[in-house]
Amino acid sequence: MSREEEFVKKLEERFGRRVRDPRIQRARRIFVEIDGKDLREVLTYVKNELGFDHISAITGLDVGEDIELIYHVAYENSIELSIKTKVSKKDPRIDTVADIYDPAGIYEREVHDLLGVVFEGNPDLSPLLLPDDWPSGVYPLRKDKSFEELRELVEKSGVSGK
Repeated sequence: MSREEEFVKKLEERFGRRVRDPRIQRARRIFVEIDGKDLREVLTYVKNELGFDHISAITGLDVGEDIELIYHVAYENSIELSIKTKVSKKDPRIDTVADIYDPAGIYEREVHDLLGVVFEGNPDLSPLLLPDDWPSGVYPLRKDKSFEELRELVEKSGVSGK
């Protein structure tokens, strides 16, 4: 049994059906899906019990009615586990994991800037990538507005880009 298969087996044993669609995409790449309510528990387990002690990114994607969040965590810099969950675009909220993985706070700020996800408990969701005077409620990576509509909103708001 490969190391990746061992990790999948342990996740399935610990969480049962709460871990959905586990798959080994290729060597050193594991993907699973979970509900947002299980995120903190799963990440705490993979960090403390399985040794995935580094978070390398949080990816956010507009997938229609939802925003998909993918938490990429690494084991000994060799195996990456990508944990997918979704939040509704109508109320895009999920608990922070910055207290589990310190660097997550920066990734959460980035996803907040670009997609509008609120990470409950993160003490600093101030703009990271966008200018301080960026229009409120305008998220550049959401697909509900065209590029032209976004540009028009930003121009009307008088964003300085500083």
